[in-house]
Amino acid sequence: MTGYCPVLIGIAGTRLLQHELALLQHPLCAGVVLFGRNYLDPEQLAELCSAIKAINSRLLIAVDQEGGRVQRFKQGFTALPPLSVYGELYLDSADQALDYAYRHGRVMAAELRARGVDLSFAPVLDVCSASNIIGDRAFSQTPAVIAQLGRAMIAGMHDAGMAAVGKHFPGHGTVLADTHTEVVDDHRSLAQIQDHDLQPFQVLVGELDAMMLAHVCYPSVDAQPAGYSRIWIQDILRQQLGYTGLVISDDLDMHAGAVAGAMASRLAACSNAGCDLALICKAESAAAFLSQHIDVCASENRVAELLPKHSPMSMTEMLSVGEFRQWQQTLQHLSATV
Repeated sequence: MTGYCPVLIGIAGTRLLQHELALLQHPLCAGVVLFGRNYLDPEQLAELCSAIKAINSRLLIAVDQEGGRVQRFKQGFTALPPLSVYGELYLDSADQALDYAYRHGRVMAAELRARGVDLSFAPVLDVCSASNIIGDRAFSQTPAVIAQLGRAMIAGMHDAGMAAVGKHFPGHGTVLADTHTEVVDDHRSLAQIQDHDLQPFQVLVGELDAMMLAHVCYPSVDAQPAGYSRIWIQDILRQQLGYTGLVISDDLDMHAGAVAGAMASRLAACSNAGCDLALICKAESAAAFLSQHIDVCASENRVAELLPKHSPMSMTEMLSVGEFRQWQQTLQHLSATV
């Protein structure tokens, strides 16, 4: 294969810089992934999103707004609890936990969409038994519970008009090391992974619009990390599980992603493996790569499948609905008790 899959890029600050205007028109650029460095308040965020869409309305604007310690936008947004809260609640009241997980997805997605953000990379479907970097980001240590709570959260996101992204396929929760800073291997057999970590992804494969791959390497399956592996993406995810949605790489700037070499080699590796979209989250890395490469996309750009299909409700409209205010208050209360 020649060329690369489309990329989402990081930008430097709270406003678009002059050189970033050109980057967002690059043929490989499919949109932007935002972080806390890009946020001051809801009004500024809405202006930034509007400026991005003015360049090209088909650019995707994404963020990690899971809840707990991974919530990029805080002031002006509902404080969302970590997903583990729902797993703990599930032990006492499954129905209430499922209801609250739905509210979490609905409020998160609605608030983001009202400010111009198209997508949150959620829900986390990892089965967490060892990983510090996953930890309370996971619903539970029980695959069946994760699948049920994940389904409820996905329904809430879908009802707010947002696509859902399951992560981190095929499972990041059983390894202690952090792929942001280390090369990470999981030495379990494929059968062990299939019987445990893979279960939530398999159950929800028909409900997820996108799947984000882990930068973890599973040597019993492939010498390459999952995001660079045709075995994981094509043979297992596509063929065995029958998944038809988008496949997204985790951030290629992460330490574990560097096993493929320079940024061009990393992007080529995930493209050749079958990723539909890749993340280059550091603003300087994105600028350096795109300024040196003019390759057009090697495959069909499917990113438009993740864009919302209808206009969002404004915050004023949402807050006029008493039920929505109650949902916000419930989530705020859960967050405060953690």
